[in-house]
Amino acid sequence: MLEYFILALAGFGAGMVNTIAGGGTFLTFPALIWAGVPPVTANATSTVAVFPGYLGGALGYVAELKTLTRAQVIRLTAITLAGGLIGSLLLLVSSNAAFSAIVPFLLLFATTAFLFGDKLKTWAEAQSRGLRPEGAMGLFLVSLYGGYFNGGLGIVLLALFALWGWRNIHLMNGVKSGLSFALSAISVVTFAVAGLVVWPLALLMMVSAIIGGYAGARVAKAIPVSVVRGIVALIGYSMSAVFFARLFGA
Repeated sequence: MLEYFILALAGFGAGMVNTIAGGGTFLTFPALIWAGVPPVTANATSTVAVFPGYLGGALGYVAELKTLTRAQVIRLTAITLAGGLIGSLLLLVSSNAAFSAIVPFLLLFATTAFLFGDKLKTWAEAQSRGLRPEGAMGLFLVSLYGGYFNGGLGIVLLALFALWGWRNIHLMNGVKSGLSFALSAISVVTFAVAGLVVWPLALLMMVSAIIGGYAGARVAKAIPVSVVRGIVALIGYSMSAVFFARLFGA
């Protein structure tokens, strides 16, 4: 019962922080590891748990998404699906030992990207040469990362869009949510077919995340985003330290 309570709490917290600032994976993934779920399975189950929230985010930006041409939408989605599928398949062939060796670095990268997301996006905007959304290789690599490990995906996508020369933050957030949903959808299908998802835990966390997302909309009005970012970053760096300690046998 304690494990179910902790997992439900992690799902609730993930839904809440995803609504406010993002970074819910930093709660769901470590909680599943703590519950004894093997690393690869925990990553797959965590992806399923936070999956529904992306659709809601995309629906909130329908007007902005309609400014893109059909060709752009098809191209961006196709590249994302291809990268996400290959990333998910790479996770399937990763052993728990190999994935455990990579996780600390992934968590460290994702947490740093999350903490300095605004600066990363500003830097990307400064480097922009007004590129159009035809950077297939960049989007493919980001999607590959997202299919393998979902943490920090949104921040990296926003930085990529800034490199393309996009400045409309509402459009960027809409495309980020839409592509994240498409990527997560292909990952969920891949993991489900492979039997890699612990469904009772995934569904528990999914329901909790939905409730947390609703609560997060209210909390967002009372707590500064900077405070939430600080808390999530603290959790992310702490989890990175724990996994590094495990990796090196400390």
